Amino acid sequence: MKKGIHPAYSYVVFRDTSCGTTFRIRSTCTSKQTIVWDDGNTYPLIDLDVSSASHPFYTGEQRRVSAEGRVARFQQRFGLVSRRSSDAK
Repeated sequence: MKKGIHPAYSYVVFRDTSCGTTFRIRSTCTSKQTIVWDDGNTYPLIDLDVSSASHPFYTGEQRRVSAEGRVARFQQRFGLVSRRSSDAK
């Protein structure tokens, strides 16, 4: 690897602001905020709006849309239009 062209890759703490969960991983992200982690060391802190701890896909609270309901609504709105146009002929 060439020296001086790669960003620093070290431990960073990410905090999910929606649920308060924190996790430490290695990243090239930097921040002026810091936090003292469980091991007693100080790490840069980056706040996130959504993480796997709060995202509906990972928490199992994902909203499911019924395809059958969509078809029924479509038929209700536009099915009558096609019947009326064929009746008029």
